[in-house]
Amino acid sequence: MEKALSLEELLAEHREETEEIVEAILEDGSNPDAVYMIEHHLSCSDFDLLEKAAVACFKKGYDVTDPEECELEDGSIILSFDVTVEMNLDEEAIMEDVEKLVILAQSLSIDYDGWGTYPEE
Repeated sequence: MEKALSLEELLAEHREETEEIVEAILEDGSNPDAVYMIEHHLSCSDFDLLEKAAVACFKKGYDVTDPEECELEDGSIILSFDVTVEMNLDEEAIMEDVEKLVILAQSLSIDYDGWGTYPEE
């Protein structure tokens, strides 16, 4: 059985991933000054927990998408929603949201599955 990461270790992994995502987007020629739609992904298998998380995110001022079912590679089904934020591609600002959402996810025993965005001209 794999040992769970501490909050500090988890945030360090997300920081590294954030740096890699931003670097890749900019290397692909995306506009560094554009406003991006950042999508943070949260998931779990329990609809009630997911709904609590969505309400908590909304109360914190975030926009949230409707929940949807996702099939994993092993065929199991999870439920997920996205927290969306429009912002510049600023690693520190993104990490502020990542930290808030990781802590919220841990408090509700759901998963924070990282973030993504789309290239901008």
